[in-house]
Amino acid sequence: MAKPVSIEVWNPNGKYRVVSTKPMPGTRWINLLVEQDCRVEICTQKKTILSVEDIIALIGDKCDGVIGQLTEDWGETLFSALSKAGGKAFSNMAVGYNNVDVNAANKYGVAVGNTPGVLTETTAELAASLSLAAARRIVEADEFMRAGLYDGWLPNLYVGNLLKGQTVGVIGAGRIGSAYARMMVEGFKMNLIYFDLYQSTRLEKFVTAYGEFLKANGEQPVTWKRASSMDEVLQQADVISLHPILDKTTYHLVNKERLALMKKEAILINCSRGPVIDEVALVEHLKHNPMFRVGLDVFEDEPYMKPGLGDMKNAIVVPHIASASKWTREGMATLAALNVLGKIKGYPVWSDPNRVEPFLNENARPPAAAPSIVNAKALGLPVSKL
Repeated sequence: MAKPVSIEVWNPNGKYRVVSTKPMPGTRWINLLVEQDCRVEICTQKKTILSVEDIIALIGDKCDGVIGQLTEDWGETLFSALSKAGGKAFSNMAVGYNNVDVNAANKYGVAVGNTPGVLTETTAELAASLSLAAARRIVEADEFMRAGLYDGWLPNLYVGNLLKGQTVGVIGAGRIGSAYARMMVEGFKMNLIYFDLYQSTRLEKFVTAYGEFLKANGEQPVTWKRASSMDEVLQQADVISLHPILDKTTYHLVNKERLALMKKEAILINCSRGPVIDEVALVEHLKHNPMFRVGLDVFEDEPYMKPGLGDMKNAIVVPHIASASKWTREGMATLAALNVLGKIKGYPVWSDPNRVEPFLNENARPPAAAPSIVNAKALGLPVSKL
């Protein structure tokens, strides 16, 4: 058993005990719990990732719910401990829940929450930022300037790629992928090719309408194409952004063979899940193709990078910050807290977890519902009619 961890306590006499394994942005999430008679305990341990033993120590003998992080291993051991402490609710402060054994949660009757509907634009913006930074070699140029190496303008100094008129490829045209595609098409007048198992009609209509607008103003219209395979996107696009889910079918989706399909000066962006790229193969590809560039927010073995990746000048690497805007992170904290509170109070589950604006309105009380419970059906939880 781990030693007791340091905590910060709000509303010490509250009826319900809710634990957060990390301090989270903002205070609205705390206030919403306190207003509903919750004692809120926030772990302040100076440790990036808590162990299973640390979290068991936090749960203790009585705990109604836990707000956790995607870096934690929520499986049989933790759900058993939470259940023994009387807990019925856990929520990731994340849209993904690859770190959660949902079957184990079902076994112990614990509702598992996540936070979709609040990360879309923020994540798409980072993917667009990485695309532009890679195309114009901004990070390389910044390091060059800071090193005091600039002694005057040169015709070939950090020449990059013009995005206008090129083709952006999107693999996985869901909410985030579609938002990214719209930004690149409208912002840089790029043509679109995308691959998804399902047709993205709204995205297609958007690109068509924008193309007609450009044509009406005497400009070259943009175009779209739904590819018949992912390989077609990799072969044709100049900038490719990955937005698939992570499962057995998408593990190492981009491997040595598929990297070889891409253009020599292509740009590859990943703000989805690290293991969709074979990182060892990627390092080798970067070594042998110096004008191929990559922008990564996620990594195969987080928090670590595969050997050699950090040495690549043609790689931009950032520490999983796709959702790191103030509004989004505070919204994620709020949704995670309301997931736990909703189960504690016996509220129904919100009918559409991707439309969470009513929960984020700071000028009104949130609906009496849990925003997003991924195993609601398995637990037989009622759905809100609001």
